[in-house]
Amino acid sequence: MSKILVTGAAGFIGFHISQMLLQRGETVIGLDNLNDYYSVALKLSRLSQLQHPNFQFHQLDLADRPGIENLFAHHQPDRVIHLAAQAGVRYSLENPHMYVDSNVVGFLHILEGCRQHKVQHLVYASSSSVYGANRVIPFSTQHSVDHPLSLYAATKKANELMAHTYSHLYKIPTTGLRFFTVYGPWGRPDMALFAFTKSILEGKPIDVYNHGKMQRDFTYIDDIVDGVLRVLDQVPAANATWSPYAPEPSSSHAPYRIYNIGNHQPIALLRFIEVLENSLGIKAKKNFLPLQPGDVLETYADVSDLTEAVGFAPQVAIEEGIPRFVKWYFTYYHPSTSRAALFDLAC
Repeated sequence: MSKILVTGAAGFIGFHISQMLLQRGETVIGLDNLNDYYSVALKLSRLSQLQHPNFQFHQLDLADRPGIENLFAHHQPDRVIHLAAQAGVRYSLENPHMYVDSNVVGFLHILEGCRQHKVQHLVYASSSSVYGANRVIPFSTQHSVDHPLSLYAATKKANELMAHTYSHLYKIPTTGLRFFTVYGPWGRPDMALFAFTKSILEGKPIDVYNHGKMQRDFTYIDDIVDGVLRVLDQVPAANATWSPYAPEPSSSHAPYRIYNIGNHQPIALLRFIEVLENSLGIKAKKNFLPLQPGDVLETYADVSDLTEAVGFAPQVAIEEGIPRFVKWYFTYYHPSTSRAALFDLAC
């Protein structure tokens, strides 16, 4: 039984991963600053589901250097799953300093904790947004990611570079995972599925950017959790075939790996909305808008490296995943009786 530090434990992905780690008998140290970027009540509700003898929670900010140092010194985690970050592409245009404090300075504090306390493996969240201006589809970890389109994406690229430095200098095994549009029960209110559901049920129009001409590699949360835990259990070693004369971007002479983690199946945004409409039994009022600054037209994950390394194989299509989310939404928020009746008919 390992002791695992999960940062962002009150967040969407962190909550689900903590829950699964507890189910398989691990000791989980949860960290989250519980900021108000979105509903704190939702975060507290997630934490209430994690009541377990093997779970301890600390409300702590990543930028709090002494606090992070004390946390590592006190708990001495064997492994770390670092998911805490200031999320959101569009929000980074308005609050750039928050992203540097959390995603860059905070990540440094996690790396230092891993170095000082001999952590066996650091798994951390990167993002599909690092592909930025790249238009070669599907996105591969062999592609250049040197042209980010948002500060959020730039901070995630910085995390990958910082992790490699620590893997090289201190032999800390690190694995970065580039997440592709994660959705499912207990999701984030700022994400499309959550926001669309709320607006449709309230009879409000939904904002559809680039007039709906977008595709996303929507990935269900259970598939993400399965992939993260598979990666956690496989500690990377140096790539013996790696050459500095033809450097392969996703591995190294150091114990370092980068993988995409997605559904490997891009879905048109309008199809995604159609499945949601069918699940709710309500047609959406659509407010078509131009492409927003920092947005990309399409994401599509090449996950072949992750499949080869750990057997990752996503299972849940949107036709199954979206109704699961809707069912959770009705259970958690209890919309009006008339809307609930419509949902019952649709399912």
